Amino acid sequence: MVKITFNAFSFLRKRLKEQGIPYVEAPMEFPDGFTPKDIIDKFGFKDGEVEAVFINRKVKPMETELKNGDRIALLPPGTPGSYRLILGIKKMD
Repeated sequence: MVKITFNAFSFLRKRLKEQGIPYVEAPMEFPDGFTPKDIIDKFGFKDGEVEAVFINRKVKPMETELKNGDRIALLPPGTPGSYRLILGIKKMD
């Protein structure tokens, strides 16, 4: 099992709250080999509802395998343009 700390932002919180899933500094356990994409699917989010995932404060691919102690945050679409570049969600062309 992999132990992580989970966070979610904006309207994702409302959806999780409706399901009784904690979303602020929430300790969670998942099977070895689990990825942020697996978490997104498990919590019932549809394609496009989660734009970026932060693992240990850096934007990472959704297919990144989670490790013990990782801090995970899900970010929905809607982050303003300049912040998208600063946070690493979008790369400069």
